[in-house]
Amino acid sequence: MVGLINEPVAKAEMLIRRPVAEVFQAFVDPAITTKFWFTDSSGRLETGENVKWEWAMYGASTNVHVIEIEENQRILIEWGEPKNLTPVEWVFSPRGDTGTYVTITNAGFHGTPDDIVKQAIDSMGGFTMVLCGLKALLEHNIELNLVADKAPDAHVKQKDSAS
Repeated sequence: MVGLINEPVAKAEMLIRRPVAEVFQAFVDPAITTKFWFTDSSGRLETGENVKWEWAMYGASTNVHVIEIEENQRILIEWGEPKNLTPVEWVFSPRGDTGTYVTITNAGFHGTPDDIVKQAIDSMGGFTMVLCGLKALLEHNIELNLVADKAPDAHVKQKDSAS
């Protein structure tokens, strides 16, 4: 992903000890992605498609435009509000037959310099949490509920007062 030299870029990386095809599918197939990231999706990621991702616990959603999919290698999307779209790129690098190094890069943030830095920091933290959740799911079959538990007081519907 190419950006301006001084532009803040959010980057998160992690080794997932699973084959690249399995790790790639975890991001394009919402039946898997909903186990570690968002709660609902209007569809699978495919080049040229538009999908909507939702985080029901926060009453939040975003529109996603899939720019390019390179099977088991790369995903490139734009997401956000129409006037403030930012690109996000996933790169999947095989590590032998049983490992995948995932790099997620988000750039193109908008607003004041302080706003841009805050968005980049938030994005890096969020994508790091997503990769940790994916690692737990694929390597140990554990759903950590990291996204929902990050800000439990921000849930729009709290059925119980568990902390």
